[in-house]
Amino acid sequence: MKRTTRAATLAGLTLGAVLAWTFRAELLLALVELRAAREALGPPRAVEWHAGSPRPRDDRPNIVFILFDDLGINDLSTFGGGVAGGRVPTPAIDRLAAEGALFRQAYAGTASCAPSRAMLLTGRYPTRTGFEFTPMPDGMGRAVSLIANSAGNGMPPVRYDAEAAARQPPYESMGLPASEVTLAEVLKGRGYYTAHIGKWHLGRGEGSRPTDQGFDDSLLMASGLFLPEEHPEAVNAYLPFDPIDRFLWARMRFAASFNDGEWFEPGGYLTDYWTDEAINVIRQHRGQPFFLYLAHWGVHTPLQATRADYDAVGDIEPHRLRVYAAMVRALDRSVARILATLDEEGLAEDTLVILSSDNGGAGYVGLAEINAPYRGWKLTLYEGGLRVPLFLRWPGTIAAGTVVQAPVAHIDVMPTLAEAAGARLPTDRVIDGHSLLPLATGASREPVHDALYWHSAGYAAVRRGDWKLQRSERPPFRRLFDLAADPTEQVDVAAGHPAVVTELAGLLDAHLAERRPPLYPHTIEAPVAIDKTLADPVTPADTIIYWPN
Repeated sequence: MKRTTRAATLAGLTLGAVLAWTFRAELLLALVELRAAREALGPPRAVEWHAGSPRPRDDRPNIVFILFDDLGINDLSTFGGGVAGGRVPTPAIDRLAAEGALFRQAYAGTASCAPSRAMLLTGRYPTRTGFEFTPMPDGMGRAVSLIANSAGNGMPPVRYDAEAAARQPPYESMGLPASEVTLAEVLKGRGYYTAHIGKWHLGRGEGSRPTDQGFDDSLLMASGLFLPEEHPEAVNAYLPFDPIDRFLWARMRFAASFNDGEWFEPGGYLTDYWTDEAINVIRQHRGQPFFLYLAHWGVHTPLQATRADYDAVGDIEPHRLRVYAAMVRALDRSVARILATLDEEGLAEDTLVILSSDNGGAGYVGLAEINAPYRGWKLTLYEGGLRVPLFLRWPGTIAAGTVVQAPVAHIDVMPTLAEAAGARLPTDRVIDGHSLLPLATGASREPVHDALYWHSAGYAAVRRGDWKLQRSERPPFRRLFDLAADPTEQVDVAAGHPAVVTELAGLLDAHLAERRPPLYPHTIEAPVAIDKTLADPVTPADTIIYWPN
């Protein structure tokens, strides 16, 4: 009898171990969801922005900076495309671009969100700030690598460094150092009221929060759902092939916080709610110079749209594309409402509006055309991961219909807006960016950069003139592209131009020689197929890069 009991117990333990191993990803996500459910969340509440004060009329423009998240260059009808084959146009964004300067070769700071945001606000490369990698919530690297490596889709494994993860500080502490000087601090010193709404992703610890980095007020995206998952007006699109999406659905909640206070439930679908509050800021501060940084979460995953937008875009397939298209429609509506408010308040002539995205569209959403015609995605240094919209509208200063062909980048935004405000840049540090106002106003046609640089650990790129070199340590490669003849990077011409490769490699070496050590180590190296979405099967013939983060 005892032998039978021991045998049964051993069999049960073995079966349990087998089941735990088989469903290890599901068990991990369940634990993540349980942890998220413990976070306290209050009911919706009114946001009490600092009171506005009258100002004497002068030449300081109001500044509204609208930033999208993971928007593909082909998601806008501005460039002749548009999401879902052009079925969902973006008329308000198109209007903004047409009424000012459109930069046809605008580049993200890098191919992932947080370092790009740091470059937008500081004008400095991560070689100087050390803010090189995107902070991930605790446990995300491990979870994503575990899910990805059990997917069986032909992708090489994600490399997860548990020792590096153990050396990382908590997620909340991974932020932009307080010693960095942000655009908000520069403008505040010029007498601006400064407000942040939406995504931050530059740290939540003391010294790194928006209110520590120059913002008078901050309405923060505290988590990551656009609406509660079961909300009757929410239409959700789940991406079972994407480890990031699976983690986000488990970890994220529908939450905001104001000026570092307790979490509370936002007053509606995030894109619309943030726009409501942006309009409140504009109206309450119309009598003084203000800087409004509206950092939208759309169209980042998890993919969620309102039922009204989902119905309005029509019968688009697949379901995830229809939800994505509805999210783009909401972003365009946000821009329309902001522009209408400026008109209604008589502020349009006195306001500089700038719009961009933090990086290119992500391949992990499984939508093939979002970065067309460019190759690559977010998390790659191909043009698809780096090309972003950049529009400046300032009536009376920037002529409508201005088109700028010179290559520019996110590091130029901070000095551009500082010059527009008549503010002085810090003199105790190097600012890598340059003001784009001479290009936007037609005062100059000379390129502002001799070269542009991007890097994430051992993966780097440089563009000088029309030549662009990509270089990787793992896997090792050097790929050279002539963007004048081949703007979509189809043909590697490194073998035919060894002198150009040597020259550009030397520029990269010199740039990285000044590199400050990263503030915290990267913990994963994720494979990305350049010409396939994550929903597509991968073969050994596909081009793969590894993105360190």
